[in-house]
Amino acid sequence: MSRERSLYVCQDCGGVSPKWLGRCPDCGAWNSLVEQRVERDDSRRGSSSAYAVASAPEFLHSIAADATERQSTGLQELDRVLGGGLVAGAAILLGGEPGIGKSTLMLQIAEGLGRERPVLYVTGEESSAQVALRARRLQVRGEGIRVVAENHWEVIAGILEAEKPAIVLVDSIQTLFSDSLQSAPGSVAQVRECAARLVRHAKSSGASVFLVGHVTKEGAIAGPRVLEHMVDTVLYFEGEAGSPYRLIRAIKNRFGAANELGVFEMRERGLQEVRNPSRLFLSQHERPVPGSVVLATQEGTRPLLVEVQALVTPSPLANPRRVAIGLDPNRLSLLLAILHRHGGSFFFDQDVFVNIAGGIRVDEPAADLAVAMALLGSFRNRPLPDGTVVFGELGLAGEVRPVAATDTRLQEAAKLGFCRAILPRGEHPKMAGFTTLPCARFQDAVDAAFAS
Repeated sequence: MSRERSLYVCQDCGGVSPKWLGRCPDCGAWNSLVEQRVERDDSRRGSSSAYAVASAPEFLHSIAADATERQSTGLQELDRVLGGGLVAGAAILLGGEPGIGKSTLMLQIAEGLGRERPVLYVTGEESSAQVALRARRLQVRGEGIRVVAENHWEVIAGILEAEKPAIVLVDSIQTLFSDSLQSAPGSVAQVRECAARLVRHAKSSGASVFLVGHVTKEGAIAGPRVLEHMVDTVLYFEGEAGSPYRLIRAIKNRFGAANELGVFEMRERGLQEVRNPSRLFLSQHERPVPGSVVLATQEGTRPLLVEVQALVTPSPLANPRRVAIGLDPNRLSLLLAILHRHGGSFFFDQDVFVNIAGGIRVDEPAADLAVAMALLGSFRNRPLPDGTVVFGELGLAGEVRPVAATDTRLQEAAKLGFCRAILPRGEHPKMAGFTTLPCARFQDAVDAAFAS
């Protein structure tokens, strides 16, 4: 007969300790170890059956690697993020804050895929009637979609075996539990075990599995970090409070480019695609405004124009404020140092505020030059000429470093009516009516931007 024992599992990283400790030895988090009662034999069998893949070794050159067939989800923006569509046997994890629209998106995905393939929608948070009410509101017909309100894995496994759906949507993975573990639903062990079994089902049956995940207050997907390593694709559903716009960003994708971006607008009848997001993130000014610069950024394979706004004002404080929204604060500090050393502008007694308009976050170094131009324009109270886009990375020695995808950035700018670009020196395409101002040094960019 199997004997029970206690294990202490970290709720942050999933690390296991045989005894309670005040600090997790794996990730260093304090007071994160929680006791869980497990049975030796059952837990060992459950874990091995969930993670094992029954296959014989093959020579690499003999394995068929044909082009992967993809199916459209019915949402072109989501297809772009997934790398061109849904791949059979893929396991996809979608995380987002409460109320942002994850369940709405899942129902719209089920509608798009259910027209051609059988879909099973597993809801562990709502009843079947609640899902049906949402479907009526979204005008989802639901043909080909089966709904089951269940969070017991052994029951769900029996349904999967009987129904054999091609698409499985689980809302959410934190609600599932298995009898092989004694811990409560939502614990690290249960989330890891149930996710492993669903991924195993996807790989063995060829069914595509969508997993909805909760997020922590820090914005990361709740549960063990290994959860993101187990799946093929990790999507984050983002949106500013009070804004109708939603962004889907691919953090990991084994079937396409990471960091792809899809843009949606939340309306009464669900999520609507935004086909030209550059117009969405650009403010309409009657005339050029000091501190406002248009940045040509690149999100995955998509060029995107966004507005960088900066405000520099004298500070009454001994330690002036430095606020960055949509930009890494450390990057802002670096740019202020470059402006001090190579731009001849001193901000030690100035409050500095930088915002990427539209609620989008920009992490690529190509935003350096645009942010520096916005700060300098606000400090000098001088706007850039109308119709100008800026991009380029700044080095600590004051050089303007080249960036990738210059051609697509310029083409997107020209398509939206811009006629002038300040950018790193290099080979650039020539376009009729479009002027490029290549710069090797930061001072060259300043002269090109604020020339009389």
